[in-house]
Amino acid sequence: MKTKTQKIVMSSLLAALCCVVTMIIKIPSPLKGYLNLGDCVVLLSGWLLSPAYGFAAAGIGSALADIFSGYILYAPATFIIKGIMAIVAHFCFKYLKNRFGNLSSKIIGGVLAEIEMVIGYFVFEGFIYGFLPSAVNIPANAVQGIAGLVIGIILIKVFEKTRMF
Repeated sequence: MKTKTQKIVMSSLLAALCCVVTMIIKIPSPLKGYLNLGDCVVLLSGWLLSPAYGFAAAGIGSALADIFSGYILYAPATFIIKGIMAIVAHFCFKYLKNRFGNLSSKIIGGVLAEIEMVIGYFVFEGFIYGFLPSAVNIPANAVQGIAGLVIGIILIKVFEKTRMF
């Protein structure tokens, strides 16, 4: 069993990694947001950590990327949306792995988490810009989600082979 210090350190590392990966590649989206690859680390946070630590790592890392990148308006929503993504990924994996196996349960959880992300940003942007204009970002966010899921699956396989977790 990991100590509390180890859990905090791992959460902090994943938060920092999430922030950096989110900031490395930023493709502007139609409504003042941006597409990024941070979702892969958000999913890793959900699969590797407990719900509370996963939420914190994903939410804090992603929100910091928004703040550092000048998207301060998005930071509170990003904190919640990405944190919930990690929780969805965690619980889907936890409750489905005995029925569907490790990989399938991670894919199912990742898909559901990415759907939550697309809906979350649609609702958030809908209140700010209007729901019709915010629909323009749905395809872009879906592409981001697919990329995040594919890269996340590849990374989790690498982590499993290193036996770090």
